[in-house]
Amino acid sequence: MLSGLARLAVVGLLAATLAACSSGDPDPDRVPTQGYYKVGQPYVISGVRYVPRVDYDYDETGIASWYGPGFHGRLTANGEIYDQYALTAAHPTLPMPSMVRVTNLENGKVLDLRINDRGPFKPGRIIDVSKRGAELLGFLGQGIAKVRVQVLEQESRELAALARGGTIAESGDVARVPPGEVDQFVAAPFESVAAEPIAPAPVSAAPVSPEASRTASSQALAPTPLASSSQPSGQQVTQVAVAPSDLFIQAGAFSQQTNALNLAQRLTPYGSPSISETSVGGQRLWRVRLGPLRDVAEADAVLAALIYDGFPQSRVVVD
Repeated sequence: MLSGLARLAVVGLLAATLAACSSGDPDPDRVPTQGYYKVGQPYVISGVRYVPRVDYDYDETGIASWYGPGFHGRLTANGEIYDQYALTAAHPTLPMPSMVRVTNLENGKVLDLRINDRGPFKPGRIIDVSKRGAELLGFLGQGIAKVRVQVLEQESRELAALARGGTIAESGDVARVPPGEVDQFVAAPFESVAAEPIAPAPVSAAPVSPEASRTASSQALAPTPLASSSQPSGQQVTQVAVAPSDLFIQAGAFSQQTNALNLAQRLTPYGSPSISETSVGGQRLWRVRLGPLRDVAEADAVLAALIYDGFPQSRVVVD
């Protein structure tokens, strides 16, 4: 008769074998695999280049999707067993694990999720949440939703330290980690400056829309205070007020207005581009956008055309 320790080892081995061989539901009594901390190298999928990085200032809007069937029980990108009923999510570039706050900009529901996988890789999608996450955020039936994704810095630092120490941590189970054991990183701005060289263009090449025209929507999406790590993450869904919002394609953001004007001129075959001025981390930027667009289907079509024609830095934003 097997001892308790030996029986546990056998169960763990069997669970790992089943997870590797099947995409169905894993044994509920399985011993979970140990996920590890991972950032990763830049990669390209379908013409889009993704650059994984530590970014504790990450705060972006876009379209969320969800995944579950077909992936449930398989390994995630950082070595865990994916559970579609857990409060987790996939993101193309954020470190694994990280904790993010996802706000459904259509119904105001807010939920904290732990990033433990890579994806989604469909252009125009910003995050892929678990089936349970989509259910709690209220978009399981429709499949997609306009969302805002914000990194929870302290929780993310603690999760990273736990993962490096060999501890399996769930959403809502972030342990206290001494400050000296949490690595310090330099955060990158979420609004990146397009680096490709662009030839000068006449100032009259494209119209400039004043930032004031988006004041109401910008106020609706203004940064909100994030809960401190003393509050359990992922334990409940909260509700916030949200204002009506529109979909845009942002093709680039530049520190030089001339480059923004030139890009806007090149985008005229796709619609009526506009240029707006903003400030990110104290840096003055000019954003080039197309829109507003009627719906996600139109945004997907315009984005696909832009990527195909050589504008892979383009992305869908909500404002």
